[in-house]
This record gives sequence, structure tokens and C-alpha cells, in this order.
Amino acid sequence: LHENADAPIIAMVTRLNSQKGLDLVERVLAEIMSTGAQMVVLGMGESKYEDLFNWAQWKYAGQLSATFQMNHELSHRIYAGADMFLMPSKTEPCGLSQMIASRYGAVPIVRETGGLYDSIRDCGWPEGGNGFTFAPYSAWELLGAVRRAEKMYTEQPEQWCALRHTAMTCDFTWNRSALQYIELYGELN
Repeated sequence: LHENADAPIIAMVTRLNSQKGLDLVERVLAEIMSTGAQMVVLGMGESKYEDLFNWAQWKYAGQLSATFQMNHELSHRIYAGADMFLMPSKTEPCGLSQMIASRYGAVPIVRETGGLYDSIRDCGWPEGGNGFTFAPYSAWELLGAVRRAEKMYTEQPEQWCALRHTAMTCDFTWNRSALQYIELYGELN
């Protein structure tokens, strides 16, 4: 990537397949790149998505970087270096990547499904949140969430820092879930 301190870095560390929402990314990739953000992709999978990101590396040279492998060490370096983490999954029973990204300070941008819905709340909610979300499985909804994140990053740096801190300090442990189950059982008695 070209060195650009003003450009947010959006990361994707994922299996490259349809279930991960890459068809949505494909539809709006040009619009995402037009925000001025940079993108880093790490993963391997379906050849059509490897081809997409290979082409995108050429088209957006210096703005998009893709590595086609599963590399645990590199994935953690990407989480640590990213400002945002994109996870637009069609379905996601649990999801760990959004939690790892949060801990590293890469603010998640996720689709509200399964474990993503359970762990990431939109920062626009009245009670606050720890990332950016969108509900309908739509490329345009995904783009809207990316644009909201990019706008906060560039225009509201104090809010961005606060959101990043909130994401980094979220409790995703079973301790919290266990307490919620205890409270629920107590209410049923």
C-alpha cells in the first residue's frame, strides 16, 4: 500500500467464498475505493474471489493489497494495523474475527446476522455500540455502513477514538454470557 496517514485501512481476513458476503463487496468495490480508504485482504478460497482481488490489486495499485493464503501471524499483523474490519457475511453462526479485530482496535463493520449480531452493536444506536452494522443483505447497505465509518474516521476523530476504545474493551468472554443465563433463569423462577 502507498503510505497515506489520512486514509483509513479496511481489512478483511476471511475464507474467500460466497457465504462471507464477498458478492456484496464485489458489487460496490469501486465505490469503497472511491472513499479514499485502503483495503487489505488475506484469505484463500473460491477462484472467482481470488481473481477479483487479484484484478483489484492491479486496478487499485497502492490502495488495495491481497494475499492468498491462511497465515495466522500475518492475520494478527493485519488486525493490528487496520482501522476497520469488514465482515459482511451472509450467515455467521458465531464469528471470531470481529472479536479479534475489536481487541486490536480495528472497528468492525458487519452485517447483522448470527454471532455478528450478538457481538457487534451499531454505534448509532441510542445506547451506543462497538462498530457499524447493516441488516439487509444488500451491497448498498454495506456501502452505507462503510461510508458512515469512513466519515466518522475522517471528520470526527474524537468520536472515532472513543468508538475504537469501546471496541477494544468489549467483554466477549463466557463470563458475561454466563451471567446473562443466570439472570434469565432467575427471572423464570
